[in-house]
Amino acid sequence: MLARNEGNIDRIIRLVLGIVLLVVALTSFSTLWWLAIVGAILVVTGLVGFCPLYRLLGIKTCQDCA
Repeated sequence: MLARNEGNIDRIIRLVLGIVLLVVALTSFSTLWWLAIVGAILVVTGLVGFCPLYRLLGIKTCQDCA
């Protein structure tokens, strides 16, 4: 199992920003498919609490990380 490396505030910001990006990408009729991908990644990492990029960079934003 992946060890959590995102704090609660980080997760909330990711979820809100991800949902906003998804809504913008899906409601605009232009070529913003890349925005939907970024939004989906933010939503998934926010729900799971693990960010692979944070792991590569050695970043942990949670206080009670294992």
